[in-house]
Amino acid sequence: MAEDLVLDTAIRDWVLIPLSVVMVLIGVLRYFVSKLMRSSQLPDAKIVKEGQVIVRARNLRAGANFIPAKSFRSRRAYFSNEENGLLFVPKGQAQNAQAQMFSDPNMAMDMMKKNLSMIIPQTLTFAWVNFFFSGFVAAKIPFPLTQRFRSMLQNGIDLSTVDVSYVSSRSWYFLNLFGLRGLFSLILGEENAMDDTQRMMQMSGFGFDSSKSLGAEKDSLDIVQHKWVLPKFEQRAEAVLRKLVS
Repeated sequence: MAEDLVLDTAIRDWVLIPLSVVMVLIGVLRYFVSKLMRSSQLPDAKIVKEGQVIVRARNLRAGANFIPAKSFRSRRAYFSNEENGLLFVPKGQAQNAQAQMFSDPNMAMDMMKKNLSMIIPQTLTFAWVNFFFSGFVAAKIPFPLTQRFRSMLQNGIDLSTVDVSYVSSRSWYFLNLFGLRGLFSLILGEENAMDDTQRMMQMSGFGFDSSKSLGAEKDSLDIVQHKWVLPKFEQRAEAVLRKLVS
């Protein structure tokens, strides 16, 4: 049987709340530091153009059924034609994003700055939490959980008799690390809010691969099955009017 614990209010005041406040402040500070370290160079015109082409192709897919079939086919040929389509990338012109990064020193420098702005604060914060707050039971989740969540919620506590719903201070650090996107969207705005999961995904990649994005959008546009829905709207409107008249 798992034992019920009575958490001291001092743990709430000196562990739980300070840890949460520090994680929020570090996230905001890291955003402004990365903004200052960001290169002031204008984005490449080719990358901006390709991004706009992808957005226009997605809008065509989303509204395909609201235009006639002939208009949709002509627009799709404009994007996916294998001679001069905007989404068609010849095999010889496809450039690997990793090769593009090594050929552009500014891109490599920006990637290094991004990684440093994330790794250094998180390393120092984890060392601070591990030194001062290791072994504390900081909070309790108000719903039951299975034993599979024990390793995730009770990192640093080697007691199998403690209920799974209790959260250790080290696990509370990781929960804040990966779950503050909603709060950052309120503080920094929706466009600037990015949690550390997305930052780690960016660290594992080498940038925007335009050839893959254009090819994937071309394949998605080619498989769209056009079904014009406006005649159905007319039939529904006619049926509704007939019901009202009768």
